[in-house]
Amino acid sequence: MKFRSEYIIVSILSIMMVVFTVSVLKTQNETVLASAQENNGMSNEKIEWGIKREKDHKQPDLGEKNKRYIDEAEGIAMGNAETKKLYLTFDQGYEAGYTEKILEILKENDVKAAFFITAHYLNSEPELVKKMIDDGHIVGNHTVNHYSMPSLDNEKIKKEIMDLHQAVYEKFNYDMKYIRPPKGEYSQRTLAVCNSLGYKTAMWSLAYDDWDEKHQKGVEYAKKKILDNLHSGAVILLHGNSVDNMNVLDYVIKEAKNQGYEFKSLDEFER
Repeated sequence: MKFRSEYIIVSILSIMMVVFTVSVLKTQNETVLASAQENNGMSNEKIEWGIKREKDHKQPDLGEKNKRYIDEAEGIAMGNAETKKLYLTFDQGYEAGYTEKILEILKENDVKAAFFITAHYLNSEPELVKKMIDDGHIVGNHTVNHYSMPSLDNEKIKKEIMDLHQAVYEKFNYDMKYIRPPKGEYSQRTLAVCNSLGYKTAMWSLAYDDWDEKHQKGVEYAKKKILDNLHSGAVILLHGNSVDNMNVLDYVIKEAKNQGYEFKSLDEFER
């Protein structure tokens, strides 16, 4: 009798385990199917933007897949190799006290740049954002919270982009149209979501380690990193919280012009 009872208990447990396993597999399959439907078959493999520099002012290697995804989405990464045109951009997560001077230098040199802002920047520095717009610069979307977009579902991505878009429009009657993915991370899926919102993704082909305001390496280092890596079609990424960038910007602009380069707006981008 005891044996029979144990047998019944084991049988019930086995059946429960099978039911649980089937339920888990069904849930996983439904999740995969829903994800595939949401992504329209597009990959959500996270791309971490990187640059392999070349010597003698040759265009760098941006990575075959990385650049292909950007090109397929009609985004911006690096311009025409045959013309010496430069596109200057700044990422503005927060203000460190240098942007007003940067704007002054740009005005003196008749250079239009693009500034990619977060919601924190908009809320804490509305007067600087207004000045960017009034001076004829592009203000771009760097999302509300600077989350890595491949980690977010489509609705969350839309909210991160459009909440900031709407806030800028309500304050300044200005429609943003360029987006820079936070942390330089994106996927084929996130590019498509951005496109569906009327946004063009803007990456870069020239950058250096300027983002940590507590570890700046000095004017000569900054000059060398920027000027040594100038190339035709360069989309230059600088961070507005860098004192080195503020201190070298005038020199770099003048020297680049002396070398035959011409600064253009992202609105004038040539592939």
